[in-house]
Amino acid sequence: MKILIEPVNSDTLAFLDTALNQLSTGMGDTHRAGAATLQTALFGEYPVCHAMIARHADGATPLGAALFSPVFSTVRGCAGVYVSDLWVSPEMRGQALGKQLLAKVIKYAEDLWQAGYIRLAAYNDNAPALAFYEKLGFETVTGETGLALSGAPLRKLMGM
Repeated sequence: MKILIEPVNSDTLAFLDTALNQLSTGMGDTHRAGAATLQTALFGEYPVCHAMIARHADGATPLGAALFSPVFSTVRGCAGVYVSDLWVSPEMRGQALGKQLLAKVIKYAEDLWQAGYIRLAAYNDNAPALAFYEKLGFETVTGETGLALSGAPLRKLMGM
């Protein structure tokens, strides 16, 4: 059976929401980005991300998904793509679908904003994901610590 990997559009947004919900559940995370949030993020007045969905050509079940955004590095001297979420359904794991999704992502980002690299993060305790990325040639970024600011500290920074 043929598998389609294509950019998410309004007709396939529900597939993306389902896939990301399954990713969150599988990681033990809370899924906070529902369909309405994804709609705004992907198709609002100022889109902030892009997404790919993998599915059977005649099916209504997502097989894989990737959510990604542009990023720019002055150190690398070029734009790149940050993959915030990559999910492959359990039945499709080990069949190169994750690799195919990442290949589509970088080609899409290269066409849109001349992306020259992929950046992503994986949980330290997710050995299968880390092994997958290492097999593809991803390298651990040494000398950096991931940081985030949200909630009250973010509001304080904003002067609220």
